Amino acid sequence: MAAVIAVVAFSPTPAFAQPPATPPTTASEALQKYQELSKQAEKVNEDLLKAQTDLDAKKAEYDKATNDVTVAAANEKQAQALEEQFRGQVDLLANASFQGVRFNKISALLTGSSADDFLERATALNVLAADNQEALEKYTGAVATAADSRKLAEDGQRRAAEAKAAAEKLTADITKTRDDLRTQIKTVEEAKTRLSKKDTEVLKGTPDDGVYLAPAGSAGRAMEVALAQRGKPYVWGADGPGSFDCSGLTMYAYAAAGVSLPHSSRAQFGYGKSVSRSELLPGDLLFYGSSAGSIHHVAMYIGDGRIVHASTSGVPVKTDSLDGGGRDFFGARRIVG
Repeated sequence: MAAVIAVVAFSPTPAFAQPPATPPTTASEALQKYQELSKQAEKVNEDLLKAQTDLDAKKAEYDKATNDVTVAAANEKQAQALEEQFRGQVDLLANASFQGVRFNKISALLTGSSADDFLERATALNVLAADNQEALEKYTGAVATAADSRKLAEDGQRRAAEAKAAAEKLTADITKTRDDLRTQIKTVEEAKTRLSKKDTEVLKGTPDDGVYLAPAGSAGRAMEVALAQRGKPYVWGADGPGSFDCSGLTMYAYAAAGVSLPHSSRAQFGYGKSVSRSELLPGDLLFYGSSAGSIHHVAMYIGDGRIVHASTSGVPVKTDSLDGGGRDFFGARRIVG
């Protein structure tokens, strides 16, 4: 691999190779148009990836809700059986009281023939009262459990219906967005055919195969893997190993480090903890966009104002300056550590 894991004891910032010479930056009208169309396609691609991530979440919500309904229904059935069982005991005790089998202590005192007789009757009454109380408590407990289970089942049914409706809407949105992306990609590919050789060279930039030292730990491992993908093509929706889009690269790199991320830069922004631009460490993810809902790009920080990213169509995975990810830097997240 091109990157080497090492711990730099004297500085928290890893050593790295000198960045490549700055390539020509003069862009023709055709190249400017191509880059503009590519950015538009990237945003549509991000809309699609976020919708697919949301759909997976809604499917999980639906599965949980339907399982909750099943469990609640089983609990209600069991509680109803206990309710019937203890209702019979309560009815017997109530009937016995009505028939005169139950006496209160005053009645026992007035009708008893002796102090011993009173004590015997009082003791019996205490036992019967305890039995009655236990039966009542179990009966009312079963009734309450059945009612609670019924409410949980109704809530589960409501949540399942909402998740299903949301999933159906997202599925329709995904179909439309996927069609829009295909149309956009076709437009970008047509624009690419109009690029001159010089445009193509400017677009790709100078390859950087320098050795960057990654820190120890999961972030360092993710950085090493991301750097090892340099030179591989950018493809919308790709997550490796042969090609990548921006969030596909960061997802792939962190997966190799044992950390699971969704395939969406907007969704990835919800992971880890926020760090300021002045606190960046290798392995941190950098996000670009005007707001969390408009994030369109993600890159990985590799130290000293440098990033590695799958930038855009026609450009292979490469290292770049921090602002090479876009002039609309929005924020950074530390995924581990």
